[in-house]
Amino acid sequence: MVCVLLGILCMAGAQRHDSRTGPPVSGVPLWLAEERARRLSDLRYDLHVSVPRDIASPVTGEATIRFTLADATRPLVIDFTGAPPVHASINGRQARLTTAPEHLIIEAAALRQGSNEITIAFSAGDAALNRNAEFMYTLFVPARARLAFPCFDQPDLKARYTLALDIPTEWQALANGAEISRDVRGDRTSIRFAETQPLSTYLFAFAAGKFQVETAERNGRTFRMFHRETDAAKVARNRDAAFDLHAAALAWLERYTGVPYAFGKFDFLLVPSFQFGGMEHAGAIFYNASGILLDESATQNQKLGRASVIAHETAHMWFGDLVTMRWFNDVWMKEVFANFMAAKIVNPSFPGINHQLRFLFSHYPAAYEVDRTAGTNAIRQPLGNLSEAGTLYGAIIYQKAPIVMRQLEMLLGEEPFRDGLRQYLGAHRFGNATWGDLIDVLDARTPEDLVAWSHAWVDETGRPAIATELQIHDGRIAQLTFVGHDPASARGRTWPQRIDVALGYDAEIKHVAVNLSAARITVTEAHGLPAPRFVLPNGGGIAYGGFVLDPGTRDYLVRHLADIPDALTRGSALVALWEEMLDRRVKSTDLVGTLIAALPREGDELNVQRMLSYLQQGYWKFLASPERVALAASLERMLRAGIDAAATPSLKSAWFSALRDTALTGESLGWLERIWSKSESVPGLTLAEPDYIALAQELAIRGVPGAENILASQLARIENPDRKARFEFVRPALSADQAVRDALFASFGDVRNRRREPWVLEALSYLHHPLRAAESEKYIPRSLTMLQEIQRTGDIFFPKRWMDATLSGHSSSSAARMVKAFLAGLPPDYPDRLRRIVLSSADDVFRTAR
Repeated sequence: MVCVLLGILCMAGAQRHDSRTGPPVSGVPLWLAEERARRLSDLRYDLHVSVPRDIASPVTGEATIRFTLADATRPLVIDFTGAPPVHASINGRQARLTTAPEHLIIEAAALRQGSNEITIAFSAGDAALNRNAEFMYTLFVPARARLAFPCFDQPDLKARYTLALDIPTEWQALANGAEISRDVRGDRTSIRFAETQPLSTYLFAFAAGKFQVETAERNGRTFRMFHRETDAAKVARNRDAAFDLHAAALAWLERYTGVPYAFGKFDFLLVPSFQFGGMEHAGAIFYNASGILLDESATQNQKLGRASVIAHETAHMWFGDLVTMRWFNDVWMKEVFANFMAAKIVNPSFPGINHQLRFLFSHYPAAYEVDRTAGTNAIRQPLGNLSEAGTLYGAIIYQKAPIVMRQLEMLLGEEPFRDGLRQYLGAHRFGNATWGDLIDVLDARTPEDLVAWSHAWVDETGRPAIATELQIHDGRIAQLTFVGHDPASARGRTWPQRIDVALGYDAEIKHVAVNLSAARITVTEAHGLPAPRFVLPNGGGIAYGGFVLDPGTRDYLVRHLADIPDALTRGSALVALWEEMLDRRVKSTDLVGTLIAALPREGDELNVQRMLSYLQQGYWKFLASPERVALAASLERMLRAGIDAAATPSLKSAWFSALRDTALTGESLGWLERIWSKSESVPGLTLAEPDYIALAQELAIRGVPGAENILASQLARIENPDRKARFEFVRPALSADQAVRDALFASFGDVRNRRREPWVLEALSYLHHPLRAAESEKYIPRSLTMLQEIQRTGDIFFPKRWMDATLSGHSSSSAARMVKAFLAGLPPDYPDRLRRIVLSSADDVFRTAR
C-alpha cells in the first residue's frame, strides 16, 4: 500500500519545490500544502461525531467535505492518521480510497472540475481528543486535526464547519458555532451547532462532558463559562472577574483594531490540568482551570497572569483567528500580537501596577533563558513539514518577539503602527497572510528600512553582547561608549535598537536615550555629566541583549541593589545581575547574598516576586549542597520574617511559597507540617486545597518522618476528583522507595501513560528534584533518547518541558557529561530543532558544571 501511495504522491508532487525531500509518507509537507492551496477553494466540513460514555470505545463519525477543485487531472491527498475508513463516497458514488499512514488518496478519475463532495465514515484516534472518564476536549494545534478526522490539515485552507455531536445525555457540550438544536433520546443527546466562519483546522474545536455552566451578560454580549470545579465558593469568587476581563479585552480590541468581534457567540472552557495556559479556538476558548479560578492565596503575579492569558487568547480572535498565518513558519505572528496586545489590554485593569516593570519581567528573563544558549533559534524559522510545527513554539516567539514588536512600534510611532495593523486586518479578513505582507504595509509608513531591521531581529538567531566602556576624569564622564558584538560568530552583525540608559546618582536617576545603530556607539549626551554610581544600558527596561557591565557598576549593584530609588531600574538591575552571575562575572554566593539583603527592603511586589524566584533558582541550581546547608537557617529566618511583615495576602502567599519550596531545617519543616495538619495557621493567609497538596508534596520529597502517612491523609482530604486523580498519578514520584520511582519513570515509555502531560511533567520534576538528583541521574539518558517520540506523540510544548523537567534539578558535572555524550552521538539526520531544545534546556547544567 505504501508503494501505491509513493507513486501517486510522486505524480501529485511533480511541482514540489524541494526534490531532495522525496515523496512524503507522513505529515503535511510544504510542497503538498502549496499544491492543495492552488487547487482547492470554497471548503466546507459537515461533521457528525459520536462520543461514547466508555473511554475504551472509539469515537466515531462521518465527515462530508465539500470544495471547489481547480484542477481535477491529478490525485487529491487528504490527511488522516486514523484507521482505514469504513466506507466513503465521492460525488455520490461509493468509492474505495487508497490508504497509507497519515493519508487518504482520491484518484483523479473520481474527481471533477468545480464542485466536489466527499463523505467518509471514520473512527477517530484518541491522541488529539484528550478523553477522560467524565469529559473530553479536542486540541488540534498545530496540525493534529488529521489525528481525529479526515481533512486538509493546513492553516491556509480555511473552511466553514458544521458539527453535530452525539453525547451522553447528562453531558454538556460546546464548539466554535452556537448550539442550534438539541435532540434527547434516552441516555443519548444529539446537539447540532451552527456553521462557523472560515477557520483553519487547528482552530476548530469541541468539548463535551460533565461541566457546570456559568452565564453572564456584559456590554450586550452573552458569555458562558464551562468548568468542573467542585468548590462553589471558589467559582463565585472568580466568576465576575473572568467575565469582566473577557468583556474588557473584547471592547479594547474592537476600539484598537476598528474591527468588530467576528465570531458571534463567546464561550470558554476551564480544563483541569490543560496542556497550555489557553487555546484560542474561535468562539470557544479553552483555558487551564487553575489559571482562571484562583485561590484566595493568589499572588499579584497570578492575578496579572489571569488577566494576561485572557487578554492574550481574546486578542487571538483578531490575530490568528480572523487573520491567520499562511504557513506555520509565521506562527510567531499570531503569538507576538496576542502577547503584545495583552500587555496593552491589561494595563487599565491594574492601575496600581508598574506596567513597564511587568513587561520586563514577563518577557526578558524567559527570552534570555533560551536566547543566551547554544540552542537558541530565530523568531521566524523555515518549516518543511507541519509534523515539525510544534517544535517552533517556545520563549523566542512568546517572549522575545513582543520585545521586538515593541521596538517596531517605537520606530513607527503608536498611531502609524496601529493604523498599519488596521489596514492589514482589513486586507486579510478571514484569510491568511505572511510576515512579508505586514512588513509591506508598515514599511510604507516609515522612512526606516524595515526589511533590514526585520532581517536582524526576526530572521537571525541570538542576541547581541553589549559592553559598557566608561571613562571618568575629574569626577565627570569623559566618555561613555557601548560596544556590541555577536557572541555566536565573528560576522560583525549588529542589532539596531533604541534604548534608555539609566545613570544612577545618590538621589536621582538620569535617563539618556541612545540609538544603537552601529557596533560601537559613543553617547555624546553623557560627556561632562557627573560620574554616576552606576550605568545601566537596560535601565529603562527597553534594551535587549547580554550586557557586560563596567566594573564599578557591577560592584555597586551587588552591594547596593536596594538603594536604587526607582522600581523599574531596580528590576532592570536585578535582571542584569542575574545574567552577570550566569556569565561568571558575579559569584553565585554574592548574588544570593545580595537578594537576601535586598528583599526585606523591597517595596514593589513585582520586584519581590522576581527576587524570590531568582533566590530559589540560585539556591537550588547554583549553590553547592554544603553552601545550601550552611545558608538554610538564615535564609529561612529571612523568609519567615517576610511572611510576617507582608502587608497583603498576595505578598504573604509569595513569601510563604518561597519558604515552602526552599525549607531544609527541622524547625521550618516542623512549622510547615503543622500548617499542613491545620494545627497552626499563617495570620492573614487563607490556604486552599491546592496549597495543602503542594505542602504535602514538598514535605514528602524532603523525607520528613511519616511522609507516606501525610500523602495518604492528603489523598483522603482532596475533594475535587480531578485534583485527586492528578495527586494519585504524581504520588509515586514522591516515594522514598527507589524501586517505586523507577517503575513510574519506566511507565513513561508507554505513550498511554503520557497523555496527561501536566501530570507527567509534575511527576518528572519531583523525580529530578535537587534533593533526589544523585538517584535520578540514571534517568537522563533515557529521557534524552525518548525526545523524538515525545515530539511525535505529544502536544506542542511537551518536548521542551520534558527536557526542562528532566534537567532542572541537576547541576553536576556527571549530568553535564551525559547530555554532551548524547549530543556528540547524534546521527547527522537528527532533527536540529530537537538538538536545540536539548542545548537550551541543558544550559544551566553546563554552566554549573563549569
